Amino acid sequence: MSAFVDAQSGGFSINLVHRDSEGSPFYNPKEMPARRVGNAGRRSIGRVHRFSHMLHLNSSRSISDPSDPDAQLTANNGEYLVNISLGTPPFPIVAIADTGSDIIWTQCKPCTDCYKQDAPLFDPKSSSSYRTVSCSSNACNSLQSEGSSCSSDGSVCEYQVSYGDQSHTQGDVAAETLTLESKTGNPVALPKTVIGCGHDNAGTFSPKGSGIVGLGGGPASLVSQLGSSIGGKFSYCMVPYAAAKPTSTMNFGTNAVVSGNGVLSTPLISDPSQPTFYFLQLEAVSVGSKKIAFQGSSIGGSGNIIIDSGTTLTLVPTDFFSQLSDAVETQVTGGTKTSDPEGFFSLCYVPDSSLKLPPVTAHFKGADVVLTSDNIFIQVNDKVVCLAFYANDQLSIYGNVAQQNFLIGYDLPKQTLSFKPTDCTNT
Repeated sequence: MSAFVDAQSGGFSINLVHRDSEGSPFYNPKEMPARRVGNAGRRSIGRVHRFSHMLHLNSSRSISDPSDPDAQLTANNGEYLVNISLGTPPFPIVAIADTGSDIIWTQCKPCTDCYKQDAPLFDPKSSSSYRTVSCSSNACNSLQSEGSSCSSDGSVCEYQVSYGDQSHTQGDVAAETLTLESKTGNPVALPKTVIGCGHDNAGTFSPKGSGIVGLGGGPASLVSQLGSSIGGKFSYCMVPYAAAKPTSTMNFGTNAVVSGNGVLSTPLISDPSQPTFYFLQLEAVSVGSKKIAFQGSSIGGSGNIIIDSGTTLTLVPTDFFSQLSDAVETQVTGGTKTSDPEGFFSLCYVPDSSLKLPPVTAHFKGADVVLTSDNIFIQVNDKVVCLAFYANDQLSIYGNVAQQNFLIGYDLPKQTLSFKPTDCTNT
């Protein structure tokens, strides 16, 4: 392994692998494309279930059924994976990169009650850099939102996270060297990173996953722990689902600066009571000449929609979805309307050469983001494309299909989020 790169020396970039691509341990070659996309849609709904649980939103109806084996609801957070290593010597882990959570955690030996995991478990005793943290430490205090507490003898800080589907993880809080595989081939070592070493983890976690890297706005997330070393900046560029190149890019520090022609910026709205989530203010969406006002959910102060890399679809209130869907259907020319083979999506077409889609613009505060057909429709298979929006009255989320082929930059000190149209296959 080549020499470590210190994050303090400047920016760096890492690869993100979509969970349904051939490079992912989650990839199932026997799964039909329509089922794969339908499952991604169901995970989007499950993600709302989890976020609503975190935000303490109440609803008289259930938006998803945790017993549905295809939904993979809330514990398997996110759609993108990142290769990391923990400890000294480095122990490889394939983790889910999740902008909708904060804590970095993995299953650890000894496991008193753990879900089945295909990959070997991390053994803290095999690492010379592993240290548990005390209950009086700042690291322990940073995990208060994760239910931090003290061990029975009062010597070790412990964490506990519960998800909306009754899944949970709990264990010791530790400081450990976390190593990221950078795109240059030189690993980026992050000493004394605060992690959760899970000894009791159960629920609907997939055996294919080994852990989670939280990228949210809370103090325990990787982004927050990197802090001043990256200037509070990170960005990502997600390739379209149908792209030949399956790998997307995530940037930190100087590599994450979004500049040049075509950049649009909108306020990034924080809610101190819910620091994990990144809120935006979406004012309207235009379909051709028809502009549809957006209300969304009043959950983030003046923010009305969460931007999230781990949710596939864009989730909007039922009334807004009906107006949007009707406007798209009215203005589509050519093509042939069809049905989704999985019965999940409501507006679908045969993607032949005669199909012409209307221009669609998302009007964020101060930023009119012009979307392409790849942002509006998701390819279910060679014969079907469907509208990548979905009705949901609990929570509004701007999903990753709408973000594809944009360089999306987060500047936390300036509290801005920037969009730059970009061919992400070339990043």
